[in-house]
Amino acid sequence: MSQDIGHNKNKVYKVVLTGGPCGGKTTGQARLSTFFESLGWKVYRAPETALVLMSGGVKFTNLTKLEAYKFQENLIRTMKQIEDTYFELANTCPQNCLVICDRGIMDASACKQDLSMCQQFINKFKFNNIVLHWEKMKTDNGWNEIQLRDNRYNQVIHMVSAARGAEEFYTVAGHQTRHESINQAIELDQITAGAWVGHPYYDVIDNTTGFEGKVMRMISAVCNRLGIDTGDRLSTNSKKRKFLVTGVLDWTIFPPHQKFMVTHDYLVTPSRKMQARIRKRGQDGQWTYTHTIRRPEINEQSVELRMAINSRDYEILLAQRDYRHYSIYKKRTCFLWNNHYFHLDEYEDPCPPGCKGLILLETYTTLEGDDLKVPDFLQIEQEVTGNSKYSMFNLSIKEEMDRSKSDASIESRDV
Repeated sequence: MSQDIGHNKNKVYKVVLTGGPCGGKTTGQARLSTFFESLGWKVYRAPETALVLMSGGVKFTNLTKLEAYKFQENLIRTMKQIEDTYFELANTCPQNCLVICDRGIMDASACKQDLSMCQQFINKFKFNNIVLHWEKMKTDNGWNEIQLRDNRYNQVIHMVSAARGAEEFYTVAGHQTRHESINQAIELDQITAGAWVGHPYYDVIDNTTGFEGKVMRMISAVCNRLGIDTGDRLSTNSKKRKFLVTGVLDWTIFPPHQKFMVTHDYLVTPSRKMQARIRKRGQDGQWTYTHTIRRPEINEQSVELRMAINSRDYEILLAQRDYRHYSIYKKRTCFLWNNHYFHLDEYEDPCPPGCKGLILLETYTTLEGDDLKVPDFLQIEQEVTGNSKYSMFNLSIKEEMDRSKSDASIESRDV
């Protein structure tokens, strides 16, 4: 099942993002959303159901065996209903639609929707009992495993825990529900991965590359299944190239494109080696919100954690704005040209002095020098790749701070 067709002849694609603790699932979801929104797709994100239910005061170790069984049964019922709501919206959407499920039914089938809950369940009832409970639950509810696993979702992607192959990056810091040791994380990752064995379109994204490469491989896996040609944009060795633009020579030959309004704000952080920012991005009055944290380098690798947030969380975080930085407002035009994907950013008022009239063109590519052909309908003054003057972080600085210590040389991948 490569994809579904909605009521309006639109593509509907339902993908599960699953994985072990600290596998990059949250950041991957945000990056996947941004990528497909830039292509003009509508993106829905079905939330992790267990986190919603567990936040209501449930402590799994306090439940009796019968209570645990009924809780798990109701968790799956709730998950099915939440997902079905988004699936129906996708089917009636006027545009192509991607539905990202933060874990799926098979995660919950073995009490794995919340991984810490899974560990508690394993410790209390032993794994064989989990299997017996699942078989009874299917019988009681008339559920068919082929339908729930193979036919419900178009694709399943398992993001392998950092505990398996990237141990130096495994951390439980800053996560309210994560407390597993590395050995526990490995066990939970294996259980979670095993639950989806048999799905016809199942991709496992391991830690054989750095974190950035891992996220790119995940997005590539979805694009490959859909037959979307991304050129070399998602290649693990592609790099951002940036050009200073003085104007558009001819809008009449501008290729099909999507326009967005984007607002960036930097937040106060406990360390100058850490960056945090929030972004509001939208078109036609509809907005998505993102919170990004760039951690200090480990082994010469910078890890950027990105998560989708709601409008309420955005307003709360906005109160932590770093007033040493201006807010950045941009009009972004996304388009494909000559097999490359470009962003054209026009900085808008109110803006910092260094941004007035500024237009930047960006793309990710493996091509070097003149091998990359830039759009001939744009008036390009010069390439500014690697020039810290044009990093968004430095452009936003209000006063002449010590810019040499800012982490401006590391560019964020906006996918």
